[in-house]
Amino acid sequence: MKIFYMGLEAYESRYTHQLTDWNVREFKRLKISHQVVAGLELPSVKGKIVSGSVLDAHGRTYYAMTQMANLVALMKAGKLTCNDVIFFEDMFTPGMESLPYIMQQVSTKYRPRIFVRCLAQTIDPDDFVNREGMFPWMRPYEQMVDNFVDGILVASEEMVANLRIAGFKSDIYVTGLPFGKKEVRERRKPALVPLNMRPKLVSFAARWDEEKQPAFFLKVIDEVHKIDPSIKFQLLTGNKKLKSNAPYLVDAAHAAKKKRKLTIREGLTKDEYYGHLANSRLLFNCALQDWVSNTVSEADTFGCATLFPAYRSFPEVFGNDPNHLYVPWSVSDAATKLVKIVNGEIEQQIGHVSDYQDKSIERTVDVFRGYTYDTGRGGNRYRKYMTEKNLRDEGNLWY
Repeated sequence: MKIFYMGLEAYESRYTHQLTDWNVREFKRLKISHQVVAGLELPSVKGKIVSGSVLDAHGRTYYAMTQMANLVALMKAGKLTCNDVIFFEDMFTPGMESLPYIMQQVSTKYRPRIFVRCLAQTIDPDDFVNREGMFPWMRPYEQMVDNFVDGILVASEEMVANLRIAGFKSDIYVTGLPFGKKEVRERRKPALVPLNMRPKLVSFAARWDEEKQPAFFLKVIDEVHKIDPSIKFQLLTGNKKLKSNAPYLVDAAHAAKKKRKLTIREGLTKDEYYGHLANSRLLFNCALQDWVSNTVSEADTFGCATLFPAYRSFPEVFGNDPNHLYVPWSVSDAATKLVKIVNGEIEQQIGHVSDYQDKSIERTVDVFRGYTYDTGRGGNRYRKYMTEKNLRDEGNLWY
């Protein structure tokens, strides 16, 4: 088996900056034959998100279509066979329809298996494809993909239920969200400082878009300062300037900065961002749109406590450990718990979440090999895989 890896273009401000490297490292460690199929990047947007908020609208489509052209050339040259796997890191890859068109007109000998990772898509009511009104054409696109791929990989159990109830018929596998803990840790060489020796600093690292609920975060800051005014807050972004799909939120952030309630750190490189995490006591999240989030794995890697809403897949991520979770949309509960964690009144198990996500790529490879006992999800009893799993002693995780 050889994996033809169809990764995402790299953005300094996103985890895609490291994603291909994480995969290649694991393929080599597992001694898996592989080939990275790359595309071309538009010089005007290379490494930046100019149009859109998640990936650049022009950059994503240009990269994907040139990437697909390179894959088609390999197929025409007979480089792919039925023993191989084409793996797409994102279900939305323009030009993917070339595959069934070609494969249904060539010998079965030249028909590799196809797997895609579903990161959100139309099954997520808070995803940008719904926010931007793409549903009428994106859902038919997804249904087309569902009709010819050999499997869909997802980060969490909750995503399985959403895919099935939306009518997806493909085999689905829960592998986790790809992460490279060793590579991330290598970027910050100094020994980690214990939480109680770090400044009383809370970081926010999600995009400053509406679906991440930054307005809620600002309310939490106000509530926290009523309880403990010594706690400081910072907003971390890789964008050169803070941006949002709702301009009023940028104004609100700068107003909080002017009042010395919030420090805004812009234009951060990955190494700088990791340095700030390693200096923080807690990473706070209040997103509607996340399922697992690489930010939790990154913070967990650097010994930073985490506080997330008990919403969507976050209870699953933390093994239903209440020490990491607060009541969604409750400013008072979030603020009260934040203060207790920062001041050491609530202790957390740190390191296990990132350990689990660090194995996501290995579990992905296992799916390609046919080892799917732990990851395959059939039937419509979506919750049984969470309720029947035993809690491990280490970290109270469900895995």
